[in-house]
Order: sequence, then structure tokens, then C-alpha cells
Amino acid sequence: MSKIKKILISGGGTGGHIYPAIAIANELKLRYADAEFLFVGAQDKMEMEKVPHAGYPIKGLWIAGLQRSLTFKNMLFPIKLINSIWRSKKIVRQFKPDVVIGTGGFASGPVLHVASKKGVPCLIQEQNSHAGITNKILSKKVNKVCVAYENMQRYFPSDKIVFTGNPVRQDLLNVSSKRAEAQVFFKLDPNKKTLLVLGGSLGARAINQMIENNVKGLLAQQIQIIWQTGKFYIKEYKKFGELEGVQTHAYLSKMDLAYAAADIIVSRAGASSVSELCIVGKPVIFMPSPNVAEDHQTKNAMAIVNKNAAIMLKETEKEYLMTKVQYLLQNEDNVNQMCHNMKALARPEATKRIVEEIEKIAKWN
Repeated sequence: MSKIKKILISGGGTGGHIYPAIAIANELKLRYADAEFLFVGAQDKMEMEKVPHAGYPIKGLWIAGLQRSLTFKNMLFPIKLINSIWRSKKIVRQFKPDVVIGTGGFASGPVLHVASKKGVPCLIQEQNSHAGITNKILSKKVNKVCVAYENMQRYFPSDKIVFTGNPVRQDLLNVSSKRAEAQVFFKLDPNKKTLLVLGGSLGARAINQMIENNVKGLLAQQIQIIWQTGKFYIKEYKKFGELEGVQTHAYLSKMDLAYAAADIIVSRAGASSVSELCIVGKPVIFMPSPNVAEDHQTKNAMAIVNKNAAIMLKETEKEYLMTKVQYLLQNEDNVNQMCHNMKALARPEATKRIVEEIEKIAKWN
């Protein structure tokens, strides 16, 4: 009788770290139905809600990153780090994982540090073109680093890098067949074009302001709007959901149907979003956040724009939204080519490739 496999996964803080972790867990569960899973996250972050919703247990650490300015929270950082390492030791000792996977975020640091010191096979998955500090430090200790962009040797040991692409939710692989279902689910007019607005799980003020300033013009163009404001901004923008043709959501639980319903998508350019949008292959206007390390969202977006696969609007250019939308509506041949180019950049097998690397380091095959 074969031993039950025990898999420890850590990552969180944002959807960009959480959803790849869940996608990896789901693929492992398909292959090893009786495997035991445990997630570890930061105790006050969104993973504490999203991971149990996906059907997996999770334990929280008292951990957070350093602030850019001198604050009381920074003074607590050493205490939080020591506490998180101590708790990680306890979790690893009690759970006895066969393999540990990190997808970024502050909680993954203590967990993978402890597990690697104990000789447990470890793998990290870096979503962005600019590696986060946690993963850069961990890369020296882990067995493998799965990446989604080329030329990542400037961050990680070259002999540990495996180019896999980013994990995506498997329900996105066939969104083209869900158009009718999506229109019914969102109660849309099938005779109108649909604009899907995505600011990330927490929300993006610049995108929300842009839509607020253009909502009447968009409605005048017979465009209906599915507007994900993010949980930080839903109270401020909920009133726009009272307009005919506009619906506001703090969070979209059925992302496959949201993508299926969309004719045009406005989105941030986080790594996971970019990977999903390549799979979906719809016309996209990227508005990257400038408030991230090394401006990596702009780099993520430009990697797509330079392939003539999407359009980019900087936050300083948001008054040109209507011009970009009208271009996408009026240039069918160019838009079809953009969508074709976008799909050519997709890596639908990324999750399976990552799991194959996990199997190798755990010596399950």
C-alpha cells in the first residue's frame, strides 16, 4: 500500500499569489486523489478566505512585509518574523510534508526556509518578470524555480530555473463555448457589446476613476459594463450599479463566465491576469499599476503589446479610454489579429508542467 502524499503550499497576499497556488493544488489533487493538502498564509490576508472556499485547509502566520517608510509596523517586523519561523517549524514538524511549494507572498518565506533546512524537497513558482524579494532569497535554498518569463537568471540560479509559464484556472481553457451561459448568468443584452473591467481582487482606484469618468459615454455607445471595483472600493462605486447597463461587483466569483461574456477587457497587468488573458484571447486594454516593484506590471504589459496582442493605457493617459474602445470596436481585422497573437502567447499546459517538476523533486515518478 502506497504512502499518502502530503503536500504543503504557501503563498498569498494577493490573488496573483493565491490563484496559482490553488491551480497547482487542483492539478495535484487530480493526479493524487487521496493526497493530504495544507496551505499556509498570512493570517490577516485574503488567502484565509479564498483557500478554504476552494476546499483546502489553511493555517495563518503573523507575518507582513516591511513598509517603505519608518512605521510602527516595521518595528514589529523582527518579532513577526521570529514568531512565523517558530510557527512554521511547528507546522512542518506536525504535518510532515513530502514536498513544499511556494508561490510568493510573505508567508512563503518562513515556511520554505524551515522546510528546506529540514531537507524537504521545495519548489517556488515566480509569476512576474521581476522577482519578489522573498523568492530571490528562497531560490538559493529550494530545488527548482518555475518561471513565466525568459532571462530570469538575473534573479535565480540558472541551474534551478524551469520555464513553465504561469498556472491558470482550468475552467478558462474553454470560455469560448460559454458565451450564451455567461450572458444569461450576468443578465446581459446579447445585442450589445460588453466591457469587462478588472482592477484586481482588492481594486484599482485609477481604473475605477476612469470608468466613472467615462460611464455615460460608454453607455451612449450601446456598451454594457461588468465592473469589478474590488472590495476596497465597492461602497464608493456601488451606486453606478443602479444605472441601466452597468453592474458593479466587489469580486467576480465566476471568472470563466465573466471572460466569456466580455467583448473588450480593461485590466491591470499582474502576471496571473496576463497569463489568463492570453488563454482567453479577447481584446485587452492594459492599465498597469505604476506602484509595484521595478514597475513590473508595465513590463508584463509591454511584453504583450510588443507582440501586437494588446493595447496599453498608462494611468496618466486614462482620458483616452473612449478612443481606445472605439478603435477596438471599429477595426475588426486588426482586433482579430491581436486576439490571434494573444492566444499564441498562451501556455495552457503551465500548471501540468509545474506539477511534473514537483513530481520530479519529490521522486514520485
